[in-house]
Amino acid sequence: METYHLSKNDLLWAQHSPTADATDRPYVLKIHDLPSDQKPREKLLKGGPAGLTIHELIAIIFNTGTKKEDVMSMASRVIREYGPRALISHTDPKKIAQDLDIPLIKALQLVACNELGRRFYGERNGKPITIRNARDAFHYLQDMQTLPKEHLRGIYLNTHHRIVHEEVISMGTIDTNLVHPREVFKPAVEYGAIAVVLAHNHPSGITTPSEADIEITNQLIEAGRIMGIRVVDHIIIGNNKFTSIHADY
Repeated sequence: METYHLSKNDLLWAQHSPTADATDRPYVLKIHDLPSDQKPREKLLKGGPAGLTIHELIAIIFNTGTKKEDVMSMASRVIREYGPRALISHTDPKKIAQDLDIPLIKALQLVACNELGRRFYGERNGKPITIRNARDAFHYLQDMQTLPKEHLRGIYLNTHHRIVHEEVISMGTIDTNLVHPREVFKPAVEYGAIAVVLAHNHPSGITTPSEADIEITNQLIEAGRIMGIRVVDHIIIGNNKFTSIHADY
């Protein structure tokens, strides 16, 4: 697998297809369906946090649901639609609330908890995460395979290929009306990144780039060249496979 270089100027495709079965979406029990000792707060009191699932922990953070959605259903939907890694990395509560259709107070709770985790422990126990090629990016973003909607994410890198930030840039069908260079490059400026790897998922599982995918990639390469921020790749993630539109310049 070719390593990303941050100073060249070509565009190529490479397709890879590791095999594995996608997991089925689980049925989510509501709070009132659960025995008393299986409710998230009671489980935490009895056995500590290690025995809780991610959506159970988020349900505790949310505390309550809304009139239209039970707290367990909301927590499960948030994880399913955003993906745990993207949810952890996102720092804009207004965008989370808008994207996921949840109350702003709950988005604020998520962002505050995530920030505490980052400050106390750091990502992966403080070990730097490097992205040197498309396969690294695919492995880092494998949670995108099961997302029910299209997401465009940016992985922002420093000169050593280390991740300095990750951002959900947009949700929904990827086209030129949704993807603006300002949204792509603003986090790079904010976090001092010199390069970005873009990635989006195709819920159909088919990873062949569309004409719009290629057009957007080329537009962002040109915009990045002007700003001095390199778009080193745009990978498309499907069902246990990926295609790399490799903009290595």
